Amino acid sequence: MSPQLALDFEHRPAFSREDFVVASANRDAVAWIDRWPDWQAVGTIVVGPPACGKSHLSNVWQTKSGAARFELRGLETEQADAIVDANTTLVIEGLDRGASLAAETTLLHVINLLGERRGSLLATSRKAPVAVQFTLADLASRIRAFPVLTLREPDDGLLEAVLRKHFSDRQLTVGADVIRYLIRYGERSFAAAKQAVQRVDEAALQRKRQISIALAKEILEGTD
Repeated sequence: MSPQLALDFEHRPAFSREDFVVASANRDAVAWIDRWPDWQAVGTIVVGPPACGKSHLSNVWQTKSGAARFELRGLETEQADAIVDANTTLVIEGLDRGASLAAETTLLHVINLLGERRGSLLATSRKAPVAVQFTLADLASRIRAFPVLTLREPDDGLLEAVLRKHFSDRQLTVGADVIRYLIRYGERSFAAAKQAVQRVDEAALQRKRQISIALAKEILEGTD
C-alpha cells in the first residue's frame, strides 16, 4: 500500500515576544529591540542565517511599535511620502536579496523622511550591510552606518529550544530523547532544524507512526 499523503496544512508559527527564545546567540539583539523607542539611529539592521529568528524578532518589534512591513523589492512601486505619511515605524525585509534602482531610491527617501520625523526602521538581511551590493552609494552609506544586530548559529541549549518551538508550532509534543537525537546527529543550523521537524512530522503523518528516535534516524540518514 502506498504511504498516505500528508495534507498540506499551513503551520502558523508563534511570533509573540513570549515565544521568542532568548539565549547567548541573540541576547544582545533582544535587548536592543526592548530598548525601543530609545534608539539613537533611525535604522537598525538584523543580520543572521536563514531561519535564525530574524522575522520573529522583527515581528516582535512590529507588534511593539505598530510598524508597517514591506519587502525591499516591493518598494519599487511605492512612494516614499505615502509610506511615511501612513506610518513612521517600518520593517523592511530582504535587504540583501537585490532590488531595482527604483526600490533603492524609495528606501533612501524613506530613511531621509524618517530622520526628519523621528521615525524608526528595522531591516532584515542574511548578510552584513558591508557585504550587500547597493546601486546607490548614498543608500549604502546610510545603511552601513546603522547599528547591526547579529543573530549567531545556535548552541545546544538554543537548538533544543528552537526544535521544541518548531514542534510546538505544529501542535506536536515529542520526547526529550528525540530532541537529543536531532541535536546530536542533525545539521547544526536553524534552517536545518526547521527542515528536520517538517520532514519528521510529514513522515509520521504519511506512515501513521509516532515520532520516535527510529523515525528521526530514518529521516536524517535519508532512508525515508
